Amino acid sequence: MSQNIILYVRKILGILLILSILYGGSQNLYLSAQTIKPHHLAEGTFKNNYIDSTDKSFSEWIKWSWNRTAPDSVEFPMAENDPNFLKNNRTEPTLTWIGHSTLLIQFEGFNILTDPHLTQRASPVSFAGPERYMKPGITIQDLPHIDLIVISHNHYDHLDRLTLEKIHQKQADQPPKIVVPLKQKEWLDNLDIPNVVEMDWWDEHEYQDWKIHAVPVQHWSGRGLLDRNQVLWAGWVLEHPKFRFLFVGDTGYSKDFIDIGNKFSGFDLAAIPIGAYEPRWFMKPQHVNPEESVKIHQDTGSRYSVGIHWGTFILTDEPVDEPPKLLENALAQKGIPNEHFFLMQHGETRSLNFLFQ
Repeated sequence: MSQNIILYVRKILGILLILSILYGGSQNLYLSAQTIKPHHLAEGTFKNNYIDSTDKSFSEWIKWSWNRTAPDSVEFPMAENDPNFLKNNRTEPTLTWIGHSTLLIQFEGFNILTDPHLTQRASPVSFAGPERYMKPGITIQDLPHIDLIVISHNHYDHLDRLTLEKIHQKQADQPPKIVVPLKQKEWLDNLDIPNVVEMDWWDEHEYQDWKIHAVPVQHWSGRGLLDRNQVLWAGWVLEHPKFRFLFVGDTGYSKDFIDIGNKFSGFDLAAIPIGAYEPRWFMKPQHVNPEESVKIHQDTGSRYSVGIHWGTFILTDEPVDEPPKLLENALAQKGIPNEHFFLMQHGETRSLNFLFQ
């Protein structure tokens, strides 16, 4: 078989794999008896608040997939954190960027993970699909005891079965509380992962000293070929009497962020995606670019924000090192100091004491 034929076959297989990831698949979920809220549809699926769907046609999927070229490789430094400190920390408020949308937040001895993904691929299979560009900033074994996990939606780069199973095995005697969007609990039940609460937009759940709110963002869901938008997607507001945190997860830009800002009157810290935005004709409804990330920072009234969802997986077409450059430009245009919307190295742990000075 010639080299050209081999490359052609690989490209076809790659397109089929991307379509299987993006178009949804194997979850056998119940249908809603009636539409109760505007974002609930009668057939049991969900829609966004300000656009019905982020759907693209099959021909548009093929056009994008077939014409893609891999961005050039760029070397990013890895930060060295101290797992022993993180495991024993009970007093220092910290933020650790593990990579992509996975953050470890430590506050008054309470440990939170967002969208935990610490394995090699964002894919339904172990031998193909998007592979990590940067290794996880900390291993599962080196994680401290996790008290709370929040999951924004069920795409493979945000909901990783193997990571969740390994955390559960590690903490079987004291499993973390896991909060997920509506209709995601059944998937975790099938994995025998306990202590799961599912929430609709604007629902509130109290856990220890925290109030947890699910908030609307503009995105979609699906893990195979047949389950498009059958599970809800969400951002999360985590409120402590001394600290208010917004985890955006994954989103296109929408007026939802004005609504969030109006309801909560600002945040101490927000985690906002800045990558996976090109080509805009294809990605704009579902992924913000850095300019739109800054608008979210402003709309939500966040004092400080951290950029996530970049430099870990190559999922789209922009250069891997472009998001930080465009973020810096967007901040300068709005007169916002860089330290108020900052970036971190993979694996970096940063003290959050500056929030309380």
